[in-house]
Amino acid sequence: MEVFKYKNITLAAPTTTVVSTGEGILHSIIINKAVVSSVITIYDGISVALGTLIGTITLPATLLRTQEVLTYDVALKKGLTIVTATGACNLTVSYY
Repeated sequence: MEVFKYKNITLAAPTTTVVSTGEGILHSIIINKAVVSSVITIYDGISVALGTLIGTITLPATLLRTQEVLTYDVALKKGLTIVTATGACNLTVSYY
């Protein structure tokens, strides 16, 4: 059984958070408390400028649920950076 590290992000948007540096695995992003119309962008890298886009999560203006688990299980080459914009969601990032 693998044990993953985690980082909780609750800062006001917009914010950029370097979750990890170097090689690793992005296991999942857990949206603990969703905020309408929030945008969460995920990069393989230690900054937006030096990173490769993994994906962008855009929450709808009308939320169908306030919690969600998004599983990625993707390899990271340079690190992991998460950018939140528009709304300050409460996120937990699970990585290795």
